Amino acid sequence: MSSEIKVFRIYGFALFSHDKVPEWRKFVVEIRALKPEHALEKLYSEFGSRHKMKRSHIRVVRIEEVPPEQAVRKEIRDLAKLTKVIVE
Repeated sequence: MSSEIKVFRIYGFALFSHDKVPEWRKFVVEIRALKPEHALEKLYSEFGSRHKMKRSHIRVVRIEEVPPEQAVRKEIRDLAKLTKVIVE
């Protein structure tokens, strides 16, 4: 099951504090998804919920697939190592 899920690293710019002083900032985010399209949708969802950001305020430069071992976030690496889930 986890072999189907890939890790995508997304590079881009986001417009933070667009109402006061507009400032485009770089970002690099790692997201687990099945396809690059799903990873992009997850990015829009997370930025919208965490930063109240519209899709038009996010500019994606590049999406690349990376091996789970090269992920920067520890949570991503740990999730990739799971082989089974036990629910009690």
